Amino acid sequence: MALALFDLDNTLLNGDSDHGWGMYLAKIGAVDPVEQKQKQDFFYQQYLDGKLNIEEFCEYQFQILANTPLEQLIEWHNGFMESVIKPMIETGKASLLEKHREAGDEILIITATNDFVTEPIAKRLNVDTILATTAEFDGSRFTGKLAGIPCFQSGKIKRLQQWLENQGRELNEDTLADSYFYSDSINDLPLLQIVATPVAVTPDDRLRKHAVDHNWDIID
Repeated sequence: MALALFDLDNTLLNGDSDHGWGMYLAKIGAVDPVEQKQKQDFFYQQYLDGKLNIEEFCEYQFQILANTPLEQLIEWHNGFMESVIKPMIETGKASLLEKHREAGDEILIITATNDFVTEPIAKRLNVDTILATTAEFDGSRFTGKLAGIPCFQSGKIKRLQQWLENQGRELNEDTLADSYFYSDSINDLPLLQIVATPVAVTPDDRLRKHAVDHNWDIID
């Protein structure tokens, strides 16, 4: 059974769910629209440049989670799923999952976007396992803090290793012998470099160059 790993934003989705969530909050008046757009664009450009300060970004992104009752967050997220995520799925590349489903492969989504935003998206995509940056939750509400290792850049490898160890498995050549990882971003280069079959999906310019130089598959 092969291990098939998928990035989420701009890979399975046609768009970025993290950026989309922030802009959706601005649209519905939950946050100041001018400040939110400035912050979202600032952090998103950092991400595209491969220079995102993930801790600083999470601190900003988690403020609304900490300051809002869970029931309200869920209501907002339901609206976000229908107005923002549904079109991203319909115009994205969720079909990439089907080949691996038909083969009986083990499918994981592994994303830097936080679990509050992404877990319902994984369910909509019928993917049972998702590794995401974790927003600390105390049982009744979010604390505003980051929990554990951010699922970003080399942190994706560490989170995958933790997940395997929790199952009594190891991250080694045998585990990765038939592995795949699909991603659009140069930020995912550390994990792309250790799987058996790295696949660049609508890649950014730097990842495209690396994929071409190393004869990796590219899907546009």
